[in-house]
Amino acid sequence: MKNLNYIATIVFLLSGLSSHAQEKKWTLRECVEHALKNNITIQQTELDAQLSAIDKKDAFGNFLPSVNASASHNWNVGLNFNPITNLAETQTFQNTGVGLNVGVDIYKGLQNQNRLSRSRLAIIAAQYQMSKIKDDVSLNVANAFLQILFNKENLKVQKEQLSNNQKQEQRSQELVNAGSVPRGDLFDMKATVATSQQAVVTAENTLLISKLSLAQLLQLEDFQNFDIADDSYEVTESQTMLQTPNSIFEKAREQRVELKIARTNLEIAEKDIKIAKGGFQPTLQGYYSFSARATNADRVVTDAFGNLTLRGPAPIFDQFSDSKGHSFGVQLNIPILNGFSVRNNVERSKVALERSKINFKQQELDLERNVFTAFTDAKGALNAYESAVVALEARTEAYNYAKERFAVGLMNAFDLNQSQTLFANAQSDVLRTKYDYIFRVKVVEFYFGIPIMEQ
Repeated sequence: MKNLNYIATIVFLLSGLSSHAQEKKWTLRECVEHALKNNITIQQTELDAQLSAIDKKDAFGNFLPSVNASASHNWNVGLNFNPITNLAETQTFQNTGVGLNVGVDIYKGLQNQNRLSRSRLAIIAAQYQMSKIKDDVSLNVANAFLQILFNKENLKVQKEQLSNNQKQEQRSQELVNAGSVPRGDLFDMKATVATSQQAVVTAENTLLISKLSLAQLLQLEDFQNFDIADDSYEVTESQTMLQTPNSIFEKAREQRVELKIARTNLEIAEKDIKIAKGGFQPTLQGYYSFSARATNADRVVTDAFGNLTLRGPAPIFDQFSDSKGHSFGVQLNIPILNGFSVRNNVERSKVALERSKINFKQQELDLERNVFTAFTDAKGALNAYESAVVALEARTEAYNYAKERFAVGLMNAFDLNQSQTLFANAQSDVLRTKYDYIFRVKVVEFYFGIPIMEQ
């Protein structure tokens, strides 16, 4: 019995922990922060930034000397010249050689310097690209978050309408039983209730799909238990909307990373031309070489009386010491004709530069168009919201009046349903235009330099 009580207690505690975990409500800030840490696109961009850092190490390594050691061992079988006596002998000789080669670029048309500068610019461009991806992800998360809030509010509206229709159906049943209204009105109300039930199911499915979309942006697997905090977002006056589109655009030109990326790519293209032109210039390299060898061949030794005798090979380290040699110097290479490869590289780099200039101008035009479009859309969304609020007030009065007329038998169920449908649509329009305006204002503030996390 004690064991059963113990097991029951454990199950109760675990279920309590599970329920607590499922009740977590994600705020907009938490969603954005989680997405910035786990989004796949951001992770891919981070890898690109790592590659840029590796390219910089390569460019820095070009300034360092190249050092290579070598070693070899070979067998010569048959009639061969003895490397010691220089006589032809039929036997197997073994030769061992070691070497060390050092080379350094003294002058290479400033290509190494320009490559290092280019790699630094590439790192800056990668950082700007990372910032742009994070901005895009933040906007997408904010849009998905607000979409869930709208779907939640819309579901409440649909459930409220269903509840009202069910009450009207009950009221119609009482009036039919009392003989005050024809039975056809009751059938109309039943059909209205069924339609409202379908609307609730549709709203629930739409809410679930919107949660799935945001959960995918956040890389969450358990999307069915995912939910956001029911924060209240009211329509307030934005100080940014008091600015002119031109002032917002000028601010965006200074801060938006799209132009910074295009400008950095333009500088990279200019460096590419300098690197390509460096191929026309001569190169000067310094080198140093060390070598030593040893063999198992017999050696000729002269005794004190001048007689020549053959003896076995000298100790290997003595041979290395006796045969060591050094070689050093400089080498000048002057390009004369290389199949027009250098000239063609320069021409290709110039074309790439012109392409970067055009892209920079296009980015400016796109940014200007996006800013003016976002500002105009926000203004239009505000007008739509204000009109929807006025329409909802009128529809509310009309619906209340229709209910009063229906209660005293001056309106049939069909006309009441029409009034109620218009009232529900007006409520949905207010919610839709409200969240549409909130998001579009966030976009304008985003262009003005206010991050999503600070809005």
